[in-house]
Amino acid sequence: MMKDKKITENKLLGFISFLFLWELLHLLLKTHTVPSPVETIAYMLTVPAALATHSCASILRVAASVGISLIVGVPAGILLGIHKTCRRLLSPLLYFLYPIPKIAFLPVFMLLFGLGNASKIILVIFIIIFQIMLSVRDGVDQISALYFRVMDSFCVSALQRYRYLILPAILPQLFTGLRISIGIALASLFFAENYATTYGIGYYILSAWTKMNYTEMFSGILALGFVGILLFQILDRVEMHMVPWLKKEK
Repeated sequence: MMKDKKITENKLLGFISFLFLWELLHLLLKTHTVPSPVETIAYMLTVPAALATHSCASILRVAASVGISLIVGVPAGILLGIHKTCRRLLSPLLYFLYPIPKIAFLPVFMLLFGLGNASKIILVIFIIIFQIMLSVRDGVDQISALYFRVMDSFCVSALQRYRYLILPAILPQLFTGLRISIGIALASLFFAENYATTYGIGYYILSAWTKMNYTEMFSGILALGFVGILLFQILDRVEMHMVPWLKKEK
């Protein structure tokens, strides 16, 4: 409890420091294009329904993308980690695709899957699934061969090997990959939501920018930050529940 309280206090202190630097920038620039944090927060309180609607639309897209990426990426990553033949065949393709700026594929996905949510979700999946696959593969690589020999000595089944050894061992790497993936997903979704949509925090920010309503624009940016904090908080809670031994080690 004391540790959780300290983490909460650190996050609050970080947010206050951010607001202080923002206010300092506002005072130094003396321009209406950078409104004060007080003005921005006051504006947010006048449009809570709109911000909630756009934020929820973005959260649902990220959740769908991450969920599908986990369903596909975790088994694929385990396969790459265990079967050397699959690694030799697929690793060159992964290393070629991983560094490519995949946001450039958005027009392609729009042509193939339409202008709705499907193209945006598939784009985010295409961006983050490689991160998840590589994180899981690296997690499998870090399992000591001794553990596999111990499992063999107990004559366990393949299902038990996955349930009691491989899956618990890859969880820390998987959650690390998920943290990176969520950050990438939000950044990519912000860009994707600027096209052929009327809901989403990315659309909200760009719409405010085109109207030169900079207070509204910064309220959207701040809301996007809150969305990120919410997703990371959820991920931290899930990790504490699924990987309790890490908390005990720290």
